[in-house]
Amino acid sequence: MSYISEKELEELENRIRSKDFKLNSLLEITKAINSNAPVSDILNIYNYVLTEQLGIRKFILFNHQGEWKVLDKMGIKGKVKDIDVEQDFLRFTDITVIESSYKQSLDKFDVVIPVHHKDKPLAFLVMGGVKDQLMSNDRRSFANLNFIQTLTNIIVVAIENKRLAKQSILQEAVKKELEIASEMQRLLFPDHLPSNDKIDISAKYLSHSQVSGDYYDYIQINKDEFIICIADVSGKGIAAAMLMANFQATVRTLYTYKRFSLEDLVHELNTKFFDSAKGEKFVTFFIAEYNSKNRKLKYVNAGHNWPILIKGKTARFLNKGCIGLGMLKEIPFLESETVEIEQNTTLILYTDGIVELENNENEQFQTDRLTKIVQNFYPLSMEDLNEIIFSKLDDWRGKRKYVDDTAILSCRIF
Repeated sequence: MSYISEKELEELENRIRSKDFKLNSLLEITKAINSNAPVSDILNIYNYVLTEQLGIRKFILFNHQGEWKVLDKMGIKGKVKDIDVEQDFLRFTDITVIESSYKQSLDKFDVVIPVHHKDKPLAFLVMGGVKDQLMSNDRRSFANLNFIQTLTNIIVVAIENKRLAKQSILQEAVKKELEIASEMQRLLFPDHLPSNDKIDISAKYLSHSQVSGDYYDYIQINKDEFIICIADVSGKGIAAAMLMANFQATVRTLYTYKRFSLEDLVHELNTKFFDSAKGEKFVTFFIAEYNSKNRKLKYVNAGHNWPILIKGKTARFLNKGCIGLGMLKEIPFLESETVEIEQNTTLILYTDGIVELENNENEQFQTDRLTKIVQNFYPLSMEDLNEIIFSKLDDWRGKRKYVDDTAILSCRIF
């Protein structure tokens, strides 16, 4: 029969206590994580284990969240400014004793503990005040370092998962907002464009993102008169789309119910858009009013890409107007023009996403190519013509993507 010495018994009891402590600490942390406790609560447990149970009085925990930040610290006053994680720690893949450093700030610490997840560095824990324990070559000291690494790994991965989950929720919310904005915008475009013995109108657009800053419209005034217009707001995304939605509503309200002249309408639109956008954005805008009885088309072009009026082999630009709306609080000059429309004339309204589309040689599509397509495919309906135009655009861009919102409104006047 063998007996355990008092020293061996004490050692065994210490090992059991150590294992119990580590197990309890892991259970406490796991319980907090599983109950979806706030990050602050998880860090409080982590802090308690390091300081009160392991006696670590000085440490900094760096965590990567898009950039390296201090997630937790103890025994360090003020902000940590002179430690560059990427320069100072990325080379460490295992627990490493800091014997000496070229940086005075790192001399305060004795060991660095890296935390990796799938070969990606997530965190670095640097600790001070443990040099004597490390120098003693006590097995328990090194076992504690491995335990601290495991504990830190659990903490950091849990926090990273919470961050990714929160990011996923935010992305889902943004996606939902975009879907709503896209649906709202779709409802702004006219759901019916006329095709009869007087006129044939068709439109097509592609948005660079889920929502567009381009806009076109058709407003029937009476059996002999109608309005067509097109616009492009500076910028992209939801903000541009919402500004354009407000702009479209203003156009319809002012013209349909107040029957402003085109000149007065443009002045009023400029004032309202400037106030809405706070002078930070502007919109280019073309509007034309056509009377089928006298075959007169009156228009104002507010800084928009010049629409093309095409009859046979002749083409002319509609470029009379003013600066873009919202650029200045008051428009310094404004000019309208009235043109007589011959039979079988085609009017092409478009945004810069068409003519500025580049090919692999960085050449822009430009208005000459657009004009030739319209002339070469004259017999087609406007809907078929628009499909041909976008097919040619696809051929032109090759593997390049559309980098801007793209809209076209084609009108054939018989």
